[in-house]
Amino acid sequence: MSLNLMMPGFPKYQPRDLQEYFGYDNLFREFGNVEFATLLTLGDIGVIPPNDIALLTPEVMEKILAIPTTEVVKIEREITKHDIRAWIYLANQILPEPLRKWLHILLTSYDPLDTSRILQFLKAYQHVVDPKLRQVMAIFVSLIERYARTLQIGRTHGQHAIPITVGFWLATILNRVFTNAKKMELFSHELVGKISGAVGAYNAQVGLGIEARCGEFTFERRVLERLGLMPAVISSQILQPEPLAYFLFAATMTSASFGQLGRDCRQLMRTEIAEIGEPFSAEQSGSSTMAQKRNPINFEHVEGLHIDTKNEFGKVQDTLISDHQRDLVGSPVARKFPTILINLTCQLDTLLRKDPETGRPFLERMTVNEEACQRNFNMSAHTIMAEPLYIALQMAGFQGDAHKLVNHTLVPVATRDHRYLIDTTIGLAQDNPDLAEALKRIPTEVIDLLKHPETYIGKAPAKALEIANAVKTYLG
Repeated sequence: MSLNLMMPGFPKYQPRDLQEYFGYDNLFREFGNVEFATLLTLGDIGVIPPNDIALLTPEVMEKILAIPTTEVVKIEREITKHDIRAWIYLANQILPEPLRKWLHILLTSYDPLDTSRILQFLKAYQHVVDPKLRQVMAIFVSLIERYARTLQIGRTHGQHAIPITVGFWLATILNRVFTNAKKMELFSHELVGKISGAVGAYNAQVGLGIEARCGEFTFERRVLERLGLMPAVISSQILQPEPLAYFLFAATMTSASFGQLGRDCRQLMRTEIAEIGEPFSAEQSGSSTMAQKRNPINFEHVEGLHIDTKNEFGKVQDTLISDHQRDLVGSPVARKFPTILINLTCQLDTLLRKDPETGRPFLERMTVNEEACQRNFNMSAHTIMAEPLYIALQMAGFQGDAHKLVNHTLVPVATRDHRYLIDTTIGLAQDNPDLAEALKRIPTEVIDLLKHPETYIGKAPAKALEIANAVKTYLG
């Protein structure tokens, strides 16, 4: 039987390395692991006789773990009208007879359902998302180190502002990725499970003497430790939603930081800017009809996936409340939660996609056109020193409003004549004694700075490398 490994979301965006966790016919694998952990713990404390629990062999467990969701749904529709009883029906056809009566003992549906969902997210993060995040951050570090001092015009409101460097711009993106990656890691450690029964109060475990058999650790903790989880502090029939919601929020925020990269890069790829370029393969088409084009399809894809992710997180928020100990309203909604990690993985896969010839990842092959950076910088080099000029005049004791003078008098003249502001100021000072006096009091090194706008980059290289070094330390 071929498995249906379709995951939530559009079929085009289905990272194969997540199918083990979120593929449709694999959805009951972790559920089975929770049920096995419960059986084995019942064996540990002497509820299930040793000879019986010994029948739960690895071969039996693997057969049960292989029960596809498709079969569970078929039994649910035709016989049980209940998904968990359908899985139990199928599992009992595989379990040796002495173990059948113990399956799902002490559990309510959402003990294994909620706990297995946490395991799916945790394992997908640990084995797929986090390693890819680290690869992308490492590439960012190398790009920042390469371009730490590469001149670029800084922009605010889409307008030329003051100089920065390409490495500094990249560091602003990396720091967001880094911050959110650390939050994902933090919240992954706070994901918890539950084995607390029908309303979360451990009624059967206490009332039937199970808890009394467990010694130092509770039955719930014993089961969950087998699965690598800690128990929730308290739960109802369902896990309280905050731990998973915070984890998925951190994933959404990480997606947003890559969305910012996509937004920045596709804007910087505009024909009239052309500071950034996407890799373009030999057989690639840029347009269905305009053969001269090279569209920023990968960066558009990275940004667009975040829009979908952001809207998916709204579904997480919609499930933060339920009726009493539990209702089923949130169940179909929660089945879509994996889309958040799926989209994030698609973003990472786009940035890590290797060139078939060189093996180099897409992000590493992103090009920076230093000539275009210089050309764009030169467009405004004569006026971008307005900030240091007006501050220097003010500090030198200019009696008027230095900002107004630069804004309304000097910039229009410098723009008209395409001359540096400092040269325009020196010319105007011949007929303005107060301005001339202020200029005399401006230190020589500041006058020299005003004549060389390419040096007015502040701490841009140092801050870029500071972020790169912090991430290198994190990555080890």
